[in-house]
Amino acid sequence: MGVTKRSFGKSPEGKDVFLYELKNGNGMAAFVTDFGAILVSMMVPAKDKNLTDVVLGYDTVEGYYENKPHFGSPIGRNGNRIGGAKFTVNGREYVLAQNDNKNNLHSGPDFYRTRVWDVEEVKEEENGITFRIFSPDGDQGFPGNFTGFLTYKLTDANELVMHYTGSADADTVVNMTNHSYFNLAGHNAGAESMLNHMVQIHAPEFTPVSDSGAIPTGEILKVEGTPMDFTSPKRIGQDVETDYEQLIFGGGYDHNYALCREKGGIKEAAKAHSDATGITMKVFTDLPGMQFYIGNFINNENGKGGSVYTKRAGFCMETQYYPNACNEAAFQSSVLKAGEKYDTTTIYQFITEA
Repeated sequence: MGVTKRSFGKSPEGKDVFLYELKNGNGMAAFVTDFGAILVSMMVPAKDKNLTDVVLGYDTVEGYYENKPHFGSPIGRNGNRIGGAKFTVNGREYVLAQNDNKNNLHSGPDFYRTRVWDVEEVKEEENGITFRIFSPDGDQGFPGNFTGFLTYKLTDANELVMHYTGSADADTVVNMTNHSYFNLAGHNAGAESMLNHMVQIHAPEFTPVSDSGAIPTGEILKVEGTPMDFTSPKRIGQDVETDYEQLIFGGGYDHNYALCREKGGIKEAAKAHSDATGITMKVFTDLPGMQFYIGNFINNENGKGGSVYTKRAGFCMETQYYPNACNEAAFQSSVLKAGEKYDTTTIYQFITEA
């Protein structure tokens, strides 16, 4: 149990970076790095008792320099897309980079995942570590000086708890998430195994997008009677190739599921299961939305242990305020008021069935 630290190389600027192992009493381990506050590995016991790494990623910090798929990354200030790469707060328009067609995706191109975060605190007895980032006024185009914290904690209930907090000195947009890709059959098990995962999402509605740019229309539609419906468990691949406009726009599932309309208490949002390993992952969050993305745009990434990750090699369950919530009146706003506390928790829990 506890937290151990070892060298993970250097950042592009030459800063020393480190890899931290969080280990619980069951032998499960999570590896995180101060480079980008990224989740590098998640070692989970499979039904054969062997530890299985269920998170896609890279062996060295150099792999994370580019990291086009955002493997393991916390995203900030804003996860997902902002339509037209601009938003208005208090009557003033703020313009961001257009790094995804004419939209802004994940606040890039100067991503939080490419920066070395400060280690604020290590809690050995809680198998936890807190990273800190300072984002000055105007950073990525956002207003206000923002200080954000991300705590990873690995509990003896086999939960990886991610607690995000922060505050700013001006009204700004904050909508952080985790962009880990999971394959519960093993990070290198490939697309076929991922498509065979059974998934259930506790969302009766989703936010459709207007076109392949993936900006929501502002509508909130029922999933019932559509291929978007995961209210009962089904294989990820069951309906993915259906001739359905939303799936064509995204090249597969890449949509926000409306768990509820507003942030509230922590509840189970989704679960996924691999028969190959017997591993089930449950997702809990207090946020109203979750992006379900199945790696439609992974393109032959050279990953851990010599593996090559291809299209649909892993899935993401990114908890969030709805995409483009800063511009869409029908969605709960992602604007953080000056002096107020940003505070949200997401949990990935792993259960192994014999």
